[in-house]
Amino acid sequence: MNDSHGPLPPPPTVEAIRAARAELGERVVETPVWRWRGREIEARAGADTAVFLKLELFQYAGTFKPRGALLNMLALDRDALARGVTAVSAGNHAIAVAYAARTLGTTAKVVMPENANPARVAICRAYGAEVVLVADVHRAFDEVHRIERREGRAFIHPFEGERTALGTATVGLELCQRVPDLDAVVVPIGGGGLCAGVAAAVKQLQPQAEVYGVEPEGADTMHRSFAAGRPESIDRVRTIADSLGAPHAAPYTFSLCRRFVDQLVRVDDDALRRAMGLLFRDMKLAVEPAGAATTAALTGPLRQRLRGRRVGLIVCGANTDLATFAAQARDDD
Repeated sequence: MNDSHGPLPPPPTVEAIRAARAELGERVVETPVWRWRGREIEARAGADTAVFLKLELFQYAGTFKPRGALLNMLALDRDALARGVTAVSAGNHAIAVAYAARTLGTTAKVVMPENANPARVAICRAYGAEVVLVADVHRAFDEVHRIERREGRAFIHPFEGERTALGTATVGLELCQRVPDLDAVVVPIGGGGLCAGVAAAVKQLQPQAEVYGVEPEGADTMHRSFAAGRPESIDRVRTIADSLGAPHAAPYTFSLCRRFVDQLVRVDDDALRRAMGLLFRDMKLAVEPAGAATTAALTGPLRQRLRGRRVGLIVCGANTDLATFAAQARDDD
């Protein structure tokens, strides 16, 4: 598959993924993998289903995103890094780029939609980033490219690119190192950068494991792209899982997902709310809607298919505030 700029890079190899993890070093943490045992998950997924949570909510900046952001910024030369970076995001990627900029001693100017969670905006500013608010995510991409041209800042893409996929692949590497003989891994999809990298790692390290991608019904860009056979767009995001609300798919990420993902499933907002409540009650985890997407899939559309199997769930982030979490999570079945 080619994009408008020529042939796409090859998928990340296991050797390249291991090298990327070494390059990241202590700038990111190896997040825990936890066997989920509890009355409620056994009732909803089956007592004979072994569920392993890869807890990326405990990553620096509260999300998996620093892995790709840091790898991209570590590839910049000294002059480019000194000019600073820019990014577009509803929250988690902006936070990660702000964190990465501070870690590497440079500056970040991030563009966010006006309806972004105020707590995420505040976290970006606390890391030292300048925040530009615009009407919506489509205008945000236009604005970030203006900043890139005008100020000479390097654009750090939220989900596309070879080093982004290498960064997210380190999540899959760590999971496979901790849990042998997985039958399935379930990964949330926004733009697809996380799923692309994790799937590439899992399929090479544990080829027997099936990889499932999960999208919210109100932001099913990858479903549309799979159906069309090429990257597609959506007109707007219609889900509480705003950090999974990418406006379009992109060529490299799409190509990796097509190659390594076995099946896509959708979950609605009610399922996300119930999964947030379940994770809070059974695991004492207060996650954002995106962080509950894999649980919603396991206890919903994948329940029968994965019953009795060894399943890894990526819990991708938890950048929310108490009031928003309380308003979104459902404390019922």
